[in-house]
Amino acid sequence: MKRLIMTLVATLPIGHAVASNNGILATVTKAGPITKASQFDSILSGLTTDLVNVGEGFGAGAVALGQIIPTSIPTSIPQVLSTLQTLIPGPSNNPAELFHLAAAFLLSGISPTNSHLDQYIEGYTTSTSLNNSNSINPSPPIYPSLPGDAPYSLSEATLRAAIHIPPTFTYGAAHRMPLLMVPGTATPGVINFAGNFHPLLSHSPLLDPVWLAIPNASQSGAQLTAEYIAYAVHYLAAIARSNVTILTWSQGGIDAQWALQYWPSVRARVPDVVAFSPDYHGTLFSDAQCAAFPPLPCPPAARQQRTDSTFLKVLRAGGGGSAWVPTTTVYSAFFDEIVIPQADPNASAFLLDERGVGVSNNEVQKVCKGAPAGGFFTHEGTLYNSLGYALLIDAVTHEGPADISRLDLEEVCSHVVTPGLGLADVLVTEGIIPVAALLILNATQAGTLQEPAIKPYALK
Repeated sequence: MKRLIMTLVATLPIGHAVASNNGILATVTKAGPITKASQFDSILSGLTTDLVNVGEGFGAGAVALGQIIPTSIPTSIPQVLSTLQTLIPGPSNNPAELFHLAAAFLLSGISPTNSHLDQYIEGYTTSTSLNNSNSINPSPPIYPSLPGDAPYSLSEATLRAAIHIPPTFTYGAAHRMPLLMVPGTATPGVINFAGNFHPLLSHSPLLDPVWLAIPNASQSGAQLTAEYIAYAVHYLAAIARSNVTILTWSQGGIDAQWALQYWPSVRARVPDVVAFSPDYHGTLFSDAQCAAFPPLPCPPAARQQRTDSTFLKVLRAGGGGSAWVPTTTVYSAFFDEIVIPQADPNASAFLLDERGVGVSNNEVQKVCKGAPAGGFFTHEGTLYNSLGYALLIDAVTHEGPADISRLDLEEVCSHVVTPGLGLADVLVTEGIIPVAALLILNATQAGTLQEPAIKPYALK
C-alpha cells in the first residue's frame, strides 16, 4: 500500500496521506487482510480517537480499503445488480456512507480487478500518462483566452498536458467528431470511462473519444476543471478541424456548465453536451464525499457540490441553471447513491431551457418504465445503461438534443446494459466508487474547510 500512496502522490498530487508509520496506521497495516465489514467499520470508528494527525488517519482508511479481500466474486451481470441493490437500498445522508459503501463493494467482489484496489490504480496511473505530450500547435493560437472569455489561471502547457488523446484518434481524417469525455470527482478519466464509453466508441464511425486526465482527479475545484474543458474543446476543434461533443459524468456536468458560461467562445464549437448523472443543483450527499469525521478537511470540489454552495449559487445566478448549448441528461432516480435528490420533478440533473437551445432530460426509470433499462441503476451505472448510449448516438446524429421519440424504445429498453459491454465492463464501471473513495481519502489532508473563492471574472 505504501507503494500506491507514493505513486498517487507522484502522479496525482493530492496530498500526503501517509504522514508516519505510527499509531493507528501501523495498527491497520499490521492487521492484515480485511474480510468483514465489521473490521472496516471498527477502523473508521477508531480514527477520531486514535489518529496521531490528519494524514495518518486518512492514510489508515486508505490502507484499510487496499487490504480488503472479497468474500465472493460475481459471475454474471444480474448477480452484480442484485448485489448492488442489497448494498444500496436507497439514498442515505449518512456522511460516512461513501467509505462504508466502497468497502461493501470490495467485500462483495464489485471491483474493477481481481487483485487489490491499490494495484489496479497503480497500474493505470503508471501506464496512462497524466502529462500528455500533445505536440501539435493549433493555428491560429487559442491561448491566452479568446476575446470575451474568462482568463485562464493555468498555463497552456498544463492545460494541454491534461488532454489524453488515445492512439485511435484520427485527427479529423475519418470525419469522426471528437468526443471530449469529462470525468467525475476523484476519478481519473481513464478509469471513469474504461468500462463504458471508451470500449464502446474506440472504433466508432461517428465519434473520436478523448478523455481529460485532470491533475488531482478533478478534486481541486470545478473552476479549475472548467479551464481544462474550455481549452480542450478549442484544442481538439483546431487539430481535428471539427466541432466537439462533450460527454460528462457526475461533477463533469457542472464543470462543463461553468466552462460554457464563462468561456462563451466554446459554445460555437459544441453542438451537444450529453451529461450522465450530473448534479446541476448539487447534492445533499456531498458531505459523504468528504471525510467521515467533521470538521476535518474536504476536497474543494466536494464542497462546491453541496446544494447550498456558493459555487452553485453563482452558477445559477449567471444562467447556468439552463443549457447553453443543446444538452441531453441521463440519470437514475432513487437508486443514485451519490446525487440526492435525483428523482423528477426535483432531480438535480434536470436542466432548464430558458434560452431555447434545446434540452432533453431523461430519467431512465420513466423513459424505460418496467423494462430492463429502466430498472436498478446506480450513479455510475448510467454509464453502461443502454438508453444512455442510444441517447448519445441520437444527439450526435441530429441537430439539437436527443429525442426519445426517434428511438425504438422497445429495443433500446430491452437491454440491461449497452450491447457490446459485458460483466468485466460493468465491474470496472461500478469499481469507480471504491476508486473514488480511496483517492478522496488520500486527498483529504490537502483539502479545505471552506469552498474555494469564486474567481473574479464570475463576480463582475
